[in-house]
Amino acid sequence: MVESSDAQLMALTRGGDQEAFALIVDRFKDRVVNYLCRLTGDRDRAEDTAQETFLRLYRNATGGGYREQGQLAAYIFRIATNLVRSEERRHRRWRIFRATVPSGENGNGGPPGPQDRLLQQEAARQLGAAIGNLPLKFRAPLMLREIEGLSYREIARATGCREGTVKSRINRGRQRLKEQLEPYWNGGTG
Repeated sequence: MVESSDAQLMALTRGGDQEAFALIVDRFKDRVVNYLCRLTGDRDRAEDTAQETFLRLYRNATGGGYREQGQLAAYIFRIATNLVRSEERRHRRWRIFRATVPSGENGNGGPPGPQDRLLQQEAARQLGAAIGNLPLKFRAPLMLREIEGLSYREIARATGCREGTVKSRINRGRQRLKEQLEPYWNGGTG
């Protein structure tokens, strides 16, 4: 089976042959991890993303989402690239979301010093705790909107609510976050 083509191994994988899939992983894992390492600059992140890449490949193979076109390597690298793009979008949205909340910085205009970094870390910790304290009915739509970037319609489908309910819950979630964080931003301990 080691000499089998990519197409043959994927056909066997589609039928549930885990040994065939293990051969595909062995065949591509080093290339994918090296590619992701260069793309992200972080070996641990590259390995995690590679694992998710192969998990998606397996799901697509066994779930009927993969169609053989003789381009398995390109397909695998496209999955890996899309995972990195999605992660970057989430991180960017998270930074934008955090930027909408006062950071407590002194605004000196220079590069952040150790004290500024500590303040930012504490602000992030406070924000994370406040988000964790939100009831799930507010937290889930708020995170789906602000971090995952889903539309109101997509959130409504994901949560089983009407769009108006989703908008209301997001607004109420934001308001509760503001109320929870106000003592912290005003010099209290939260």
